[in-house]
Amino acid sequence: MYGKLPYFMIAFAAAMWGLIGFFVKGLNNAGFSAMEIVAIRVLTAAIILILVGIVFYRSHLKIRVKDLYLFVGTGILSIVFFNWSYFTAINLMNIPIAVALLYTSPAFVAVLSFLFLKESINRKKLFAIVMTVIGCTLAAGITGQGGTSFSVSSILIGLGAGFGYALYSIFGKIALRRYHPFTVTLYTFLVASAALVPTTGIVSKAAVFFTGDAWLYAIGLGVFPTVVAYFAYSWGLERTESSTAAVVATLEPVIATMLGILVYGDRLGGLQVLGSALIILSVISINISIPIRKQKKHLTV
Repeated sequence: MYGKLPYFMIAFAAAMWGLIGFFVKGLNNAGFSAMEIVAIRVLTAAIILILVGIVFYRSHLKIRVKDLYLFVGTGILSIVFFNWSYFTAINLMNIPIAVALLYTSPAFVAVLSFLFLKESINRKKLFAIVMTVIGCTLAAGITGQGGTSFSVSSILIGLGAGFGYALYSIFGKIALRRYHPFTVTLYTFLVASAALVPTTGIVSKAAVFFTGDAWLYAIGLGVFPTVVAYFAYSWGLERTESSTAAVVATLEPVIATMLGILVYGDRLGGLQVLGSALIILSVISINISIPIRKQKKHLTV
């Protein structure tokens, strides 16, 4: 049973990520914009991670100043941009389609890894990328047949979420060669908070947190699909192959789709269902095409 625990933890993390739309919708209805919701998420996560670090990870609280650029990459170029794009897409479209566009990220990872990490793109990866593009076209309703069609701008924003999500894999892979997963997670959200809190003016809307259930959505967003999810995923990832972990994590769009249909009454046309299925298949295809290697222990600083 213990041998399967890492897979359960990764699946649990994916399920938590799949619930993001619930908290985003709640905060949006309370009057918060997409960027304000991103600020709420990263600030809440940063505060929780600092407290956890002081109690459990004191030896992992320091970084070298020269490595700060890595966390600008994970925190601003990835987390801030990805969250803004994803949350905006959720509000412009529906949750299943936003998630479908988010899952173009493996295609972006394949291209970026080829350009910057010198990883190869084999036939299976190329085939998966083509499947992803076709799947996105169908899922976003560009054909105009069945389901709902969305504007070009909303589709581009949804694709931006996939690109930003992919950037975390590039910067994060380099950062994890030097730091513990907790350190990478902590400074990612600290840098993101430092960038968003002053620019979004979220502090001036503090009173709104105590209006209705807004504070519950805010805390829930910071805890469950952020801190808890990242902790669970990191724990499982250290104990299994990364390619296997990525396949298990594809549970996220399934959970998000169920949430959109059951809670918000989102409806998908036949072509959109096919498109979403192609995207999920492309994710699996990309990941199982990567040779499984033994994971190296993370270096601590």
